[in-house]
Amino acid sequence: MPDQLDVAVLLPCYNEAATIGQVVRGFRAALPSARIYVYDNNSIDGTASQAMLAGATVMQERRQGKGHVVRRMFADIDADIYIMADGDGTYSPVDAEDLIRTLVTEQADMVVGIRRHIRIEAGRQGHAFGNRIFNRLYRSIFGTDFSDIFSGYRAFSRRFVKSFPALSDGFEIETEMSVHASRLKLPVCELELDYGRRPQGSHSKLSTVKDGVRILWMFVLLIKATRPFTFFGLIGAAFLASSLLFMTPVLIEYFETGLVPRMPTWVFSLVLLLISIMLFTVGLILDSVARVRMEQLRVHYMTVGRRAMREREASPAS
Repeated sequence: MPDQLDVAVLLPCYNEAATIGQVVRGFRAALPSARIYVYDNNSIDGTASQAMLAGATVMQERRQGKGHVVRRMFADIDADIYIMADGDGTYSPVDAEDLIRTLVTEQADMVVGIRRHIRIEAGRQGHAFGNRIFNRLYRSIFGTDFSDIFSGYRAFSRRFVKSFPALSDGFEIETEMSVHASRLKLPVCELELDYGRRPQGSHSKLSTVKDGVRILWMFVLLIKATRPFTFFGLIGAAFLASSLLFMTPVLIEYFETGLVPRMPTWVFSLVLLLISIMLFTVGLILDSVARVRMEQLRVHYMTVGRRAMREREASPAS
């Protein structure tokens, strides 16, 4: 790892007093020159104290949720390379150097540490099953860039961090990161790493059903934002099919007798038809807006990259 690279380790935490001290010490040993930040999200078990005793810089984020923490971390911290990991001890700090090396050698903007033993070590079959379902759903909708969209162990470039909008509130933030990279066609890599169980005394904050519903809803919102014609087109197709279902018997009877005895049904079918046409039109308009928005995000991403390059070239002279 080049000595001139400024590396920041970001650890979002909520009630991780049992493990955060060991995690911080592990990163200090693995990356001696890196700055280590622990962002405490309203912990009540002494997480902040344990992190400070281990040598980390502790920051507070009062809005509850991992998405809020990530948004604050990315806004506050300036660095060349960012390492983000969980504070629960399930990821090995030793692997951070491999993530950084891959990020630098592959000239990528994000390296995701995919979890090798997630099915065995996750501890809850519901989580493992949900991971498989959502990863398949992601690949079918957004592309095949990622095989583990929920991994919390990642390395980022500066231009990724400073161009990522971070709109999510909770654990669905990792999904938003993956969609952001796929949408802008950013250079990304995956690195298979070991994933362990939480140590005794440490408990998962994830709810299989509640967080699964939130992630599914995030999928819906991301489809609407990134592929509006597909989103509104599917709804419009449902209204069109319903319109034809009600309209067909009335038309058959009209062509046979020349009469429309079921006028309310005919009017209702026309209303459904008009709604379907409106939805298709909305989808077309928003699809154009989404393309312009994507171009703006891409330009901003490139601007951040050029600014970071100029700063790096100017630093030796100063």
